[in-house]
Amino acid sequence: MMLAVHVAAMELKRLGYSPQIMWDGALIILGLGILGGRLYHALSEYNDGTLGWSYYRNHPLEIITGIRDGGLGIFGGVVAGGLGALYVALRNKVRPGVMADCIAPGLLLGQVIGRWGNYANQELYGPPTGSSWWGITIAQWARVPPFNDLAAYPLDLRFHPTFLYESLYNFIGFIVLLWVARKFSDRLRTGDLMGIYMIYYGIGRGLLESTVRLDAATYGTGPLPTAVLFSLVFITGGILLLVGNRVFHAKMQLQP
Repeated sequence: MMLAVHVAAMELKRLGYSPQIMWDGALIILGLGILGGRLYHALSEYNDGTLGWSYYRNHPLEIITGIRDGGLGIFGGVVAGGLGALYVALRNKVRPGVMADCIAPGLLLGQVIGRWGNYANQELYGPPTGSSWWGITIAQWARVPPFNDLAAYPLDLRFHPTFLYESLYNFIGFIVLLWVARKFSDRLRTGDLMGIYMIYYGIGRGLLESTVRLDAATYGTGPLPTAVLFSLVFITGGILLLVGNRVFHAKMQLQP
């Protein structure tokens, strides 16, 4: 989170704003981001009925106190943190689109590091690799059926490190966004970088969730991973943002 704030402050400074704006607003943005990520988890409903809304509605205090047991969603964090960023931008007379563009690269960098928490938690893994050297081992308690049957799937079985794939994907995206911001500064419209982030992350997350993740969270609406649904929303929103930017710019140029 702190590296994400640092990158956003660096980008603000590059565009002629005081980097202190980001540091002063970090508590609001990050605080709302954590709250949004937690609510995304707590208000969801898992198909198996565990640690979803059916549980938290009867144990509301654990929405806060149970955070050490896990349950933070990046999509909820981005939306709620985005509201905090909007407030900080308006309070400091920074165009919201400029603030969004400055935050976008740092978001990816934060996710690069955050994904390694999944490794510590024995989660976000894919099917067996079929290799004796590539992949990670998963403890029995963290395995989804039928891979928790040690007679058929021994403890030294290696699984795809899906968390690592997403971490590397996000790091590439972080570099690309910084490069695009500098290389094509004369062609970009305000808000474009956030739109590119939404499309880029949505595509990567959607593909990983639907192909190489065994423990993807599915909810009461059916077997499709919820993250895939939100990825489609992100992709659509990013496309609309990029197209809308250009339509608005074209109309402004046509005005006498």
